[in-house]
Amino acid sequence: MAMSPVLLAQDVDQSSASADELETITVEAEALSLVTEGSDSYRVPRTSTATRLDLTPRETPQSVSTVTRAQMDDFQLDTVNDVLESTPGVTVERLETDRTYYTARGFEVSNFQVDGLRVPMPYNNVHGDMDTVIYDRVEMVRGATGLISGSGNPGATVNFVRKRPTDTPQASVSGTLGSWEQRRLDVDVAGPLDSEGKVRGRLVASGLQADSYLDRLSRERGLLYGVLEADITDSTRLTAGHTWQQNDTDGNMWGSLPLYDSAGNPTNYDVSTSSAPDWSYWDVETRRSFLELAQELGENWTLKGTVTHLDMLSDTQLFYIYGVPDAATGRVDASQLYISKYDRHLEQWIADLHAKGNIDLLGRTHQLVLGSDWSQSRNQQSSLYDTASQGLPPLDGWDGDYPEPSFGEPSFDNDATMKERSFYSAAKLDLADRWTGVVGTRLSWLDTVGEQYGSSQDTTYDSVLTPYAGLIFDITDEASVYASYTEIFQPQTEIDRNGDYLDPIDGVAQEVGIKADLFNGGADASLALFRMEQNNVAQPAGTLPDGTSIYTGGDGITSEGVEVTLAGELAEGWQASVGYTYLEIEDAEGEATNTYIPRNILRAMTSYRLPFMPQLKVGARVRWQDDIHRERDYVPGETHQDAYTLVDLMASYDINESLTASLNVNNVTDEEYLTSLKWDQAFSGAPRSVMANLTWRY
Repeated sequence: MAMSPVLLAQDVDQSSASADELETITVEAEALSLVTEGSDSYRVPRTSTATRLDLTPRETPQSVSTVTRAQMDDFQLDTVNDVLESTPGVTVERLETDRTYYTARGFEVSNFQVDGLRVPMPYNNVHGDMDTVIYDRVEMVRGATGLISGSGNPGATVNFVRKRPTDTPQASVSGTLGSWEQRRLDVDVAGPLDSEGKVRGRLVASGLQADSYLDRLSRERGLLYGVLEADITDSTRLTAGHTWQQNDTDGNMWGSLPLYDSAGNPTNYDVSTSSAPDWSYWDVETRRSFLELAQELGENWTLKGTVTHLDMLSDTQLFYIYGVPDAATGRVDASQLYISKYDRHLEQWIADLHAKGNIDLLGRTHQLVLGSDWSQSRNQQSSLYDTASQGLPPLDGWDGDYPEPSFGEPSFDNDATMKERSFYSAAKLDLADRWTGVVGTRLSWLDTVGEQYGSSQDTTYDSVLTPYAGLIFDITDEASVYASYTEIFQPQTEIDRNGDYLDPIDGVAQEVGIKADLFNGGADASLALFRMEQNNVAQPAGTLPDGTSIYTGGDGITSEGVEVTLAGELAEGWQASVGYTYLEIEDAEGEATNTYIPRNILRAMTSYRLPFMPQLKVGARVRWQDDIHRERDYVPGETHQDAYTLVDLMASYDINESLTASLNVNNVTDEEYLTSLKWDQAFSGAPRSVMANLTWRY
């Protein structure tokens, strides 16, 4: 079978072929090999998340981190929360048991991609647990990423890269048993489906059942992922895939636990305490389909079109405490309880078409990408409410018994549709010996129609320009210095005194740093200085004669700091990924803000395959952050969370070529900590836990 170099190289990425089979195609495969499964590597040699250009980490003028398949397998990082908790510079704000926000460099992370295709994320949060079994790796670019992401915050963009079919047959079955009755089974089968290998497929299935350290909380999760890949011609490839995931949670919390009583005394509940009644639940079903066509055009140019469709359905029954318990009795009054049934349907259509290739100009070769994308996201919600019939006894002794509500008609019928379309371009310019420029621009149009919680969302933005500029200088063959200026914008629904909607919030990121290839190219290191800010943020400016509130644009949050990262193979058999971030976050008046975000963050993972016993691999994961605090909402004072360190240990042993046993111990020191102080409520993080895994591979 005669295959084009580009498509052939992509095949090699996914195959487990022998060395002899790879010898004749080393040149083509070497440039594009990005797949991390099947290796122990904690790094990737190239990424396109920031600009859609194929760049090495040194050629990318922003901070980039990757959590590879090996890291996910070593430390049993089975959910997106687990992965992002291990990513440099990121905090995972677990506000509730089934709703999570993420921050990076002082801003909420609002930009997500799947296989490089942007995915709008209403409200900047994730409902339920997103399973990682279908992903080869998770990439993150920190800073403003408006060139590819469109609208959003300047914190970061997260790109989930799916597993793909392989050229040769492979299969794995993995079973896990863990603390709190956790039981998990994963099956992953891939390979050619015809004798010539022109059609390939992959099927991944996963199931989970688990109780929790939190009272009354239990989870069931099921997932199916199927993908087919066909070489229609030597230069044309068609790929189609579908993912289904069902999260069913019983005994989930809406909001969390009061942190203090009516006199301001800390509540100090037991780690297992929950505010959930025994009838609460949160069920989320997600269905995602995609169709992808890649065409080689010749002369090192390719054309790629992708269409994806998402359906997400949420069904919940919830119980919220929005006050504080009485200092004398510990009881919570019925007037401070909020009972709701909440349903949501999120539907998205996303399409992208882009061409990528090389051009020769002025005696040098440059890389160029030209593209257009379009998305439509419709978010429908209904909320029903019931009056609390009675108060609550002290929560630390409550068994969850509370009268199950009967709900009336929906109080809100929310229905909003956002459409975004854009044209974008980016180029890697070989300016001179040792000098490289990375530039780009995006032109966007946004339209939103509908209502959210009784407020009109009707806005239109035309021809919003988003620039991208970076400059890299190679000090040596192994080290480079760089500088970048990037932007992103965020729509607003506030109006000015003329009745016009305010211009979008302008997010700006400036970064300078140095990057290096270390240990004979086996590891990437970086040191970055950054400054990020938001401008034209809505500020109250009074009211019109009819009582309508009006606003004007003003300065927003400014974040600046330092970040140091190291990822890759430090010595034979020794993999590591380490990141330290220091932050200063100020409001427009120069005062510290967002104090629930730690100013010092350390994330580290390492594993070592023993040279005298290569079947045995041992490792550790460390997550440290300094102290955080927030102002209390109901009584004067502050709530504090001291600095804490979480240490996880792992060991795996290859019983034979096909069978591997592993053991993971999380939070070895049994550290007690709160999962977030973003809100005036919180719950305790997981205590020490153990997971044992047995994996068979073919």
